[in-house]
Parts: sequence; C-alpha cells; structure tokens
Amino acid sequence: MKPAAERLTALMGHLFTGPLPVRLRDWDGAESGPADAPVVVLRSPDALRRLLWQPGELGLAEAYISGDLDVEGDLAGALSQARRAVRDQGITRPRPARMASAAALAVSLGAASLPPRRPDGRARLTGRLHSSSRDRAAISHHYDVSNDFYALLLDESMAYSCAYWARPADASYGLAEAQRDKLELICRKLGLGAGDRLLDVGCGWGSLAVHAAREHRVRVTAVTLSRQQRDFVAARVVREGVAGLVEVQLRHWRHIDGGGHDAAAAVEMGEHVGDTEYPAFAAKLHDALRPEGRLLIQQMSRGADAPGGGPFIETYIAPDMHMRPVGRTADLLEAAGLEIRSVESLREHYAATIDAWRTRLEDRWSEVENLVGETTGRVWRLYLAGASLAFTERRMGVDQLLAVRPTRDGGSGMPATPTAWYPSAGRR
Repeated sequence: MKPAAERLTALMGHLFTGPLPVRLRDWDGAESGPADAPVVVLRSPDALRRLLWQPGELGLAEAYISGDLDVEGDLAGALSQARRAVRDQGITRPRPARMASAAALAVSLGAASLPPRRPDGRARLTGRLHSSSRDRAAISHHYDVSNDFYALLLDESMAYSCAYWARPADASYGLAEAQRDKLELICRKLGLGAGDRLLDVGCGWGSLAVHAAREHRVRVTAVTLSRQQRDFVAARVVREGVAGLVEVQLRHWRHIDGGGHDAAAAVEMGEHVGDTEYPAFAAKLHDALRPEGRLLIQQMSRGADAPGGGPFIETYIAPDMHMRPVGRTADLLEAAGLEIRSVESLREHYAATIDAWRTRLEDRWSEVENLVGETTGRVWRLYLAGASLAFTERRMGVDQLLAVRPTRDGGSGMPATPTAWYPSAGRR
C-alpha cells in the first residue's frame, strides 16, 4: 500500500490547479509533495481526525497546538508561502466522488474515529457580552498567563504594544530602544509636562505610566482590569521611585471617576471595548479631559472580515476583541466631541515588534516550556507567527490617533506643527 503522505497529496492535488502549497511527511517518515514547499509533519492520524471533525482554521490550529501537526523551519515563512499558493491558485470545490474518496482514505488511515480531546487553553467566557465580569474574564484569559511569561517575551519596559522603530538601520538599536521611543513619542504627542495629570486606561504592566512619571514628572492614574497587572504595577512604581506620582487602580473603564485630566491614553486597549460599547468609551475619555486636553489612542485596525481576529484568535488568544477600520474609530471619537488632529500608521513597526517577540520566544523556549508548558508555548508561537504575517500583508493595521477636546469656542491648544514630536536622529 502507498504511504499515507503520498495518498494524501494525491487527494489534495484535486483541490489545486497548480503545485501543492505544502510537502507532507507522515507519521512513518514518508514524504510527498513539491520539494521546495514548506514541510508539514503529520505526527499521528490524530492530525487528520482533528481536521475531519473541525475543518478550517481552528482545526488546523488545534492540530498544531496539540503537537499532532508540525511545520519544519520558520513557521511564519511557511504560513506565508502556503497562503500565497492558496491565494494565487484558489481551491477547487471537491466533487461528491472526491469527498467519498476522502472519507474512505480517512477510514483506511485510522482517522475516522471520535475526535481527539481539545487542547487546553480555550477561553471559556460566560455572561452578557462586555459586561464588567465578562470583560474581566476576557482580560484575565489573555493577560494573566503569568507576569513571568510576559517578562520572557517583552523587553525590560514590559511594553506589550507596537514599538516605534525610529532607527531600523542601526545595528545597536533593538526592541528596548524602539519601545522607549514609542513611549516618548506618546508623551510628546500628548504635550506632557511636569505636574500634568495623565489617565492611562488599560495600563498593562505600567510601561507608559512609569515612563511619563520618571521622564516628565507627570501625575498618572493607571487603570487595569487585570489583578496580576495591578499588583505588578503597584510594586513596580515603588521599585522605580515614582510611587508618589503613579496611582494604579483595578477597575473597569466604565467606572473611571473624575475629569480635568490634561491628557489620556489608551494603548491597544480599545480593541477589548467592543463595537456597541465604543461610543460610550469615547464619551468617557472625552469627559475625563479638561478643555484642550489631549487623547492618544493606539489601536489595531481591521476590515469587515473577521473583526475579532478569526477563530483561532477568538478562541485561544483574545476572546471578545473587536477591531474596525481606522476611519471608523476616528468617526466614533469625533462623534463623542473630540477633534482628530493626527493619525499615524505603525503597521510595519508592528511586524518588526512581533518578530522581535518571536525571536525572544524561540531563544527562551526551554524557559517558556518550564513556565507555561508546551501547549501554551505552541499557542503563542502560532499566534505571533500569524500576527506578524497579518501586519506584513496588510490584513491588519495599527495606528496612533491623536485627538483633543476643544474648548466651547473651538480652541485646541495644539502646536502649529508636529515637528517637536520627531526630534532629529542626532538627539536620540
């Protein structure tokens, strides 16, 4: 009998008009398919069982996460090459006779039994969408993997958002420098000065709050829904000598009190707000500012296709997330009474940032496995590889939107030009 790999590639060949996008290696070590295609390793018939019971993106993802399926070499490169092949050729709808052949092949390969157990790590949320309790559970699922895990992945600033690669040609310039430049760019756009009041909504592990307090002597109210993050930031501000300037609060954005802030920021937090709730979120930010106070939103954008990121992201990474085109977000902010003053795309910067995180993940793989286990490590390996491609291939974007709350007479207090936001390379 022919090896499983050969029989599977023969069956797959009927779906494509050109060469197959992958080369298969089966659990017996036999290979079949184009020699120059990415090698997909089927470690057991369970990989086929997963795809049989759950065809599509989520079945493929769970086959990879579980270790039943693997990819040789760089995962992002393999995904990109396979995606291009599928895009350029398309997939032919299988005829009933081919579907019957596929079913017979599955039986002969031992893949037609009950589905394997799903991998650990699926989000399991209950309650009303975007209620405070459900939002807290969604944030906990993503951000409470463990502070130590994120410390392995991120640079020492613990900034978990797109960096700003101001000097990409400089060999001595890396992730830490790019994150510092992002934090400083935000502070410049907000026009922060000593004694100003900054509201940091979705403060993460305190990177912006600490930078603004330490470098600009700003008084910061930092807000998070993650208890682990709250405790981390509370200890961090003491350790870094800015406890007198930073107050960290564990609360939902709906429960933010008070106004009169000179500036507010939400760095990659708005994606978690939800579509129907975003107008109220924008109104809350407007009301938190004094007249002529500035708002910096850094937020991922996406078209109408899969606004939550797709089945894998929504199931394993960031449940209940919602992204929209950047213009729609600008509309919502202006509808709340804010005036958009600047929009800057950082799409290519995010691909570079994620690739830096991917490198750190691979370089510290044994530590990752010891800390969170192989399954969670593989979830993040797949997530980062796919995210890098999404930004590189323009299926996702990320933007900084600067807005101001105008005075009743239309005053903005904004500078005539943005030149102060971008000092020369010699000053960096």
